[in-house]
Amino acid sequence: MHISEGILSTQMLAAGWAVAGVGVAVGLKKLDTDKIARVAFFSSAFFLASLVNVRIGPSSTHLSLIAPLGLVLGWSAFPAVMIALLLQALLLQFGGLLVLGANTVNIALPALIVYLLFGSHIRSSDGKVASVLGFLSGFLAVVLCAVGVAFFLGMTDANFMGIAGVIFAAHLPLAVVEGLITMFLVAFLKRISPDILMGVER
Repeated sequence: MHISEGILSTQMLAAGWAVAGVGVAVGLKKLDTDKIARVAFFSSAFFLASLVNVRIGPSSTHLSLIAPLGLVLGWSAFPAVMIALLLQALLLQFGGLLVLGANTVNIALPALIVYLLFGSHIRSSDGKVASVLGFLSGFLAVVLCAVGVAFFLGMTDANFMGIAGVIFAAHLPLAVVEGLITMFLVAFLKRISPDILMGVER
């Protein structure tokens, strides 16, 4: 999910920073300041979950918890993801500073999309339906992340399309795993602490 430094064109780097900048600005504006600790928790969870990277050409794949991040944080997934990726770049040399914008978009945008598509339905549904929607959101989030990586690579150089296809295929098993994790997490939260699924936005 991380795109390595020195891969993307200047235009794609700029596009990544532009979209990420808008997302972070909106996320911070919508954030309920009383729930900053919740954002910090999910940012830390994402940081820890993605520590084990498997290299795939100019990118990598790893557990990410994109859907839970999005379902709980909404737009605030953007600043949460950017902070985690920044720390990974500085401390662990994952990704890089120049590609921070693009990598933020590849993870936070799918998180936001599943929030918009499934968030309200999960909150209003009973446990079983919410669990199914949780699986779908987890699966879709990873697929969208892989599509984002492929898009950035393909728009940089058409020769990367072969690698992009390999990256997409490699993310499919991970999508199933993330779907199952999200399904169980949603079921657990619906039973134990449904208020967490109400989000962090004003």
